[in-house]
Amino acid sequence: MVKNIAIFGRVFEEVYNSKIEFLLHDLVKNGFTLHIFEPFHDFLAPRIALNTKVEIFDRASWNPKNIDFMVCIGGDGTFLDSTTFIKDSHIPIIGINTGRLGFLSGASIKELDKVATSIASDDFEIYKRATLKVESNIPLFNGNNFALNELTIHKNDTSSMIKIHTYLDDNFLNSYWSDGLIISTPTGSTAYSLSCGGPIIFPGSNNFVITPVAPHNLNMRPIVIPDDKRIKLKIEGRSKYFMVALDSRSETIDSTIELTVSKNSFYINLVRLKSHSYLSTIRTKLNWGLDKRNI
Repeated sequence: MVKNIAIFGRVFEEVYNSKIEFLLHDLVKNGFTLHIFEPFHDFLAPRIALNTKVEIFDRASWNPKNIDFMVCIGGDGTFLDSTTFIKDSHIPIIGINTGRLGFLSGASIKELDKVATSIASDDFEIYKRATLKVESNIPLFNGNNFALNELTIHKNDTSSMIKIHTYLDDNFLNSYWSDGLIISTPTGSTAYSLSCGGPIIFPGSNNFVITPVAPHNLNMRPIVIPDDKRIKLKIEGRSKYFMVALDSRSETIDSTIELTVSKNSFYINLVRLKSHSYLSTIRTKLNWGLDKRNI
């Protein structure tokens, strides 16, 4: 039974003030104790009247054992940031989209009157979303070496392209001459990979997508592979340094570092109201069917 709800967010436009205030009051009215991320609480305090005692947490004091559910307020970038708190705790998380596309949101701003009652009555659906992990010969990402969307390797400057030697289970696949390379989960297939020509992969299909970024050879196309493969990456180029990113987190590495990407052992429990579905989200966000001949 849900009792303690973590509230995570960053910033949102002033037009949403009254709606977010309603949501937080409605959660309290339904008997939940709110634990608000401290920087987000500092953002909210001058904008809305909380009118109730709330608990405050930051990264140092975060304890997933004290939390039953998370509400994330913001866009997809904020949602991805929130997963660094969730990790392998299996805490369900619902996104309230105040950003742009909001592929990961489980409720729209227009549905805030349903969120608290849906959580209180367990009237929602949970979708298990696979994550990937990256391992290397040196520690990276301070223990947050996983991604819900994708791993990206990219050149670290604006000069020449880089070469990424790619192996599947130690079998050579290809050397990508490009600006970078994306290894995406099905969830991430509608993100950066899609903008680089990658396919949309249905969640739960047990695949990764390898998508080159601006490849030198146009016959280097995105490829879908089973997610039980271990992907090894070796990078070289004129520059000594390269950028590697997991979702919205990035680090600079050099050519001595080898990366291995594989499916992680845990899932992220993404929550949607029952009025939502993956197919309806895709249709809405990508404007499928918006043709006057369909009206």
